[in-house]
Amino acid sequence: MKNLVVVMACAFASVSFSQIASPRLSPEAKISQQVGLTDITIEYSRPSKRDRVVFGDVVPMNEVWRTGANKNSTIEFSDAVVFGKDTVKAGKYAIFVKPGEAEWNIYLYSETENWGTPEEWKAENVVLDVKAKTQKLNDVVETFTISIESISLNDAVLSFAWDKTKVATKFMVPTRAKMDENITKVMAGPSVADYYRAADYKYAEKTDLKDALAWINKSIEMSGESVPFYVLRKKALIQAEMGDFKGAIETAKASMEAAKKAGNDNYVKMNEASIKEWSKK
Repeated sequence: MKNLVVVMACAFASVSFSQIASPRLSPEAKISQQVGLTDITIEYSRPSKRDRVVFGDVVPMNEVWRTGANKNSTIEFSDAVVFGKDTVKAGKYAIFVKPGEAEWNIYLYSETENWGTPEEWKAENVVLDVKAKTQKLNDVVETFTISIESISLNDAVLSFAWDKTKVATKFMVPTRAKMDENITKVMAGPSVADYYRAADYKYAEKTDLKDALAWINKSIEMSGESVPFYVLRKKALIQAEMGDFKGAIETAKASMEAAKKAGNDNYVKMNEASIKEWSKK
């Protein structure tokens, strides 16, 4: 009996001092997104509406808000980015907003270790202050959401949505400058893949197509007898973009034959469709 009491006491002590993992009402979230060649990471906590009045109650109007819950919401850029006329250097920043009825102020703040809003708001720590108009949504966004939307090679949109309100602001990334620098650097001794990537980028941007054609031809020349079907496909697309549909058709036929040998039915179908389309030009 004495031994049983000891065992039960030990078991009770073990339970009393154990740590129970429980879910948070505002769970943490992390977003990693590449825009062009720039890596962007957002970390924040996500409160839910839970039948409450959000703006004007949970979130006071015309006051600085931490943009989420718990510790500071942060955003990190691997390169300098541009919001409107303002350049934000590469680095990690806290995100704050000041919600208004018609527009919000969106702030990036260099001090990231505040819990909530800073005890003393220091103007010298504000690296970005932009205004963005509010959008009224038809459907309720139950859980506060920060996202990166409308992504292109050179820009994207940073958005905030909760309840029936959404705010968004556009920013630019230095893809063109980085690509031009990379291309210039590599062209001193480029490989087959380098020529292809440079041509692929210029085709995607629809700029300097003469250079793109010259580089894709160089890639084909350096490939020898076994030119990959996807390289030939890219040349055909460049030729078509330049208005040389006859040349594009001939190249597409070569790409289609190479794709058949490689057993890639998708490229066979894409080339067949393009040949049919370009034959009408």
